[in-house]
Amino acid sequence: MMRYKAAGIASIILLLITQSYSPKVMAYNMAQNICEYVAADDKRRFRSLLKAQRIKIRSIFDEITCNGKNILFFAAASNANDVGEMIIKKLPRKVLGELVDELIIASPTLGTIAKERAG
Repeated sequence: MMRYKAAGIASIILLLITQSYSPKVMAYNMAQNICEYVAADDKRRFRSLLKAQRIKIRSIFDEITCNGKNILFFAAASNANDVGEMIIKKLPRKVLGELVDELIIASPTLGTIAKERAG
């Protein structure tokens, strides 16, 4: 009887430990996938990931960094114009207005698109 109780307690502890770490791992994998798709300029997979996870670019823009840059500047550095344009279209105009001058320096193509959208 004691043997079964000990096994039950051990399995509960193991279950609690694995449950407490899985969201962080999943968030890390998602951020890593986002960075990979941006670097590869793979708009289809980027959009598919966001849709599957029910995430909006506006909500992750300030949270996710790739190589120390936000995803828009990472797209500019990676010459990922398709994904960069998609990000620009989904960001609020106010945010774009704050970033447009720096973005023009990083990528004239994306900077021009952001400047047109920001108004």
